[in-house]
Amino acid sequence: MADKKEKTFQFVIVGGGIAGVTCVEQLSSQIPSADVALITAGPHIKAVTNYKQVSKTLEEFDVEERPSSVLEEKCPNLTVIHSAVKSLDTQSHTVETADGHVFGYEKLCICSGGRPKLLTQENPYVLGIRDTDSAQEFQKRLSKAKTIVVIGNGGIALELVFEVEGCEVIWAVKDKAIGNTFFDPGAAQFLIPSLEADKPERAASCKRPRYTTEEPATGGSHTFTADRHARGRGSGPTETGSALGPDWHEGIVLRGAEQVSRRVSVEYQCEVERILTSEELLSSLQQTLRPENGGSWPVYIQLTNGKTFGCDFVVSATGVVPNTEPFLHGNKFVLADDGGLQVDDHMMTSETDVYAAGDVCTACWEHSPLWQQMRLWTQARQMGWYAGRCMAAHVLSEPIELDFCFELFSHITKFFSYKVVLLGKFNGQGLEPDHELLVRCTKGQEYVKVVLSGGRMVGAVLIGETDLEETFENLILNQMDLTPYGEELLNPNIDIEDYFD
Repeated sequence: MADKKEKTFQFVIVGGGIAGVTCVEQLSSQIPSADVALITAGPHIKAVTNYKQVSKTLEEFDVEERPSSVLEEKCPNLTVIHSAVKSLDTQSHTVETADGHVFGYEKLCICSGGRPKLLTQENPYVLGIRDTDSAQEFQKRLSKAKTIVVIGNGGIALELVFEVEGCEVIWAVKDKAIGNTFFDPGAAQFLIPSLEADKPERAASCKRPRYTTEEPATGGSHTFTADRHARGRGSGPTETGSALGPDWHEGIVLRGAEQVSRRVSVEYQCEVERILTSEELLSSLQQTLRPENGGSWPVYIQLTNGKTFGCDFVVSATGVVPNTEPFLHGNKFVLADDGGLQVDDHMMTSETDVYAAGDVCTACWEHSPLWQQMRLWTQARQMGWYAGRCMAAHVLSEPIELDFCFELFSHITKFFSYKVVLLGKFNGQGLEPDHELLVRCTKGQEYVKVVLSGGRMVGAVLIGETDLEETFENLILNQMDLTPYGEELLNPNIDIEDYFD
């Protein structure tokens, strides 16, 4: 491949998502004269806009899709190559693109992201949502749909079930509560009533008769209806009747073909047993299956709780896997257990002069006790930024230390129209069983959870406009002994900031 090489760049970045674009911007800032190439399959790139440093580690930003020419104007020495990567030869330091061109590199950063972990690759009625094209396809299908099934319990699933209107949503989660990736069952119960209210009227006086911390029975279900035409609601089992950026669903209409504003039925502690066509359902072997909802549907989904539902299509929102193809063939990358490219504390892979950032990689350095990798937009931006710094530092022979953003896990997002802040070991990840939890909950307004270990704050979940994120971040970073304060730490009648100013 080396003898077909057309041009050699000092830096080549693969991937036009947040990690790749941020890496390009950082390299162009650090070494303005550097010859940089960005290889991206699509005509658009993901740009960070409205960036705001909320505190030492917390950051907020929007993600916008923009023409690659915008990035070229910002970085004069950048060449954007619109093609997918066909192969990589780390020995000859060359990359071949799908259209047959070969480019050399001195240093390469792989920022190819992740791909949806689909329930099945072949079924036309199973849709994954990861990028703009798949989101538009979802919108198109939804406009004609009366019932959809959403499988998964992560960020995309949480956003979908709240945003979709005019369509019945059957939501199957493998856990005892929704949002298990981000929340404990208490926080989930705080959020659940939002599924019963019309979105524009969410802050209005309460039409939410149920608010309970009881867990559903194994394989149990809850139905939540928001309807301007006021349907009755049963409290028993369900009767008939989710890579994009933050706020990806804003600006597109997610409405189905029905009049109901929102109707969500949650099936807990279950997974997919089988996906069947209407013909398979009607075959002699399937006569024992009785769909929970009547009518004829193009696809049926059988869950492990014994229930079968007919629907117009299935949304597979069960997470992503690192998109390491086609970089592995012929090379000797070391992969982590999750399939990501192993990177060290300078974002370097096991192959010489090859770095990686974002969802495609797995951080394999010794982590801070208060940080963990989660494949989120904030970490994609941080990793891309830090990878660019490391690549530049190595070229300039400058020392570089692990960035402070990897000292404390921090993430700001929005679920069910509530601001959500996650800090440190927010779900007690990896802690000893004797860790303590302090919780303050004001229904419909805020949910505050603090995780204490040895009397010191090690994590927090803040839902709503609590204004506590900076104070709690400082308490986690300072590791102050909070034993003397006890439960007063969350006393709503005390301004906690006064304690620690």
